[in-house]
Amino acid sequence: MRVVEYVTVSAKIPRKLKELMDKYGVKPGPIIRRALEEEVKRRILEEAEEMARRLKERVSHIPDEEIVRLVREDRRGR
Repeated sequence: MRVVEYVTVSAKIPRKLKELMDKYGVKPGPIIRRALEEEVKRRILEEAEEMARRLKERVSHIPDEEIVRLVREDRRGR
């Protein structure tokens, strides 16, 4: 069993929004957690795309056939 540690984050929101949240029974925890998870996922994907772009620039001079040969060679070596 894995133990998950939690930390508390806070944000200031307008009083009117808090009143409306209370009125409609909106619990901020799950909403904030989901929004933060989505934002982190979006930024991870942006970072991966940037890394892929830089890698493409570095290997663009290598012919496709050479890349295929190297990948096959590496697979045979496993």
